[in-house]
Amino acid sequence: MDQTDYKILAILQEDSSLSVAEVASRVHLSQTPAWRRIQKLEESGVIQRRVALLDPEAIGLGLTVFVEIETGDHSAAWLGEFAVLVSAMPEVMDIYRLAGDVDYLLRIAVPGMSDYDAFYKRLVAQVPCKNVTSRFAMERVKSTTAYPLPMANAPRPSPR
Repeated sequence: MDQTDYKILAILQEDSSLSVAEVASRVHLSQTPAWRRIQKLEESGVIQRRVALLDPEAIGLGLTVFVEIETGDHSAAWLGEFAVLVSAMPEVMDIYRLAGDVDYLLRIAVPGMSDYDAFYKRLVAQVPCKNVTSRFAMERVKSTTAYPLPMANAPRPSPR
């Protein structure tokens, strides 16, 4: 990938609804080369998909909970069962396997506390865990899906 690819990615991370013509204009290419670059980024898996980002509060999912899970079983069978069961729960937005004292971290989106309680009860009934700790988000200070791209905003070398 070159600097133009990174610029295209930065633009699409900000607004993937832009037309190819607009993206091309912003990276100083004609439409066909810009379109080819976007297609190549999609085919190679760099661009996984294009989605609409929703405001969770506007759709009634205003409570975010981070759930830390410690397991006593680190077998492949347990992980496989855990991944299938937890991935199927619609409230689960993210699942991370961690290093350290906590084995897994889940990000949960629910309407309110009673909904989280129902989720928690389903979770502990289906997944054998050593410890489950819930942390409730009080405020979302920053939320982004855009990754920092090393070349997108890099200063250009000064001409000599």
